Amino acid sequence: MRRIYFLLPDVHSAKGIIDELLLKHIEWRHIHVLARPGIPLEDLPQATLAQRSDLLPALARGTAAGGVTGMLAGLVAMAFPPSGLTIAGGVVVLLTLASAGFGAWTATMIGVDVPNTRLKRFEEAIGKGELLMMVDVGKDRVEEIEQLVKSHHPEADIEGTDPTIPAFP
Repeated sequence: MRRIYFLLPDVHSAKGIIDELLLKHIEWRHIHVLARPGIPLEDLPQATLAQRSDLLPALARGTAAGGVTGMLAGLVAMAFPPSGLTIAGGVVVLLTLASAGFGAWTATMIGVDVPNTRLKRFEEAIGKGELLMMVDVGKDRVEEIEQLVKSHHPEADIEGTDPTIPAFP
């Protein structure tokens, strides 16, 4: 899957593009619209928290960092056990899983408040009142969808594609 970015001047233009995308069998769940707070998006498919924030990258980093930290702590505890305790592999696994869970939880709490770094280049346009539409399509349909939008909606600025989209867009 690839994510195509379009900057649009208004809600009316976005509705027209969405209608055409739906006719081309692009599912509603693969279309996301982001706007400045205060702009009513009416019945457009609004970008979710996962698209607006760095939630998913933070989750991945937190899980990895927590898991590594827990594993190292378990191995150190196994190599240098406190007096009177026998520490085996189960403790290492338990510490790894518990730390990975804690790392994931804390990192997502932070990632929710951080704007999506992939959308940084659109901040100025969104701040001026434009709408950002993100459309997730198969890599073999990118050109088809871009041509459709170019030919029917000259007011739309095609801003390129991401080479891949997150696992849970």
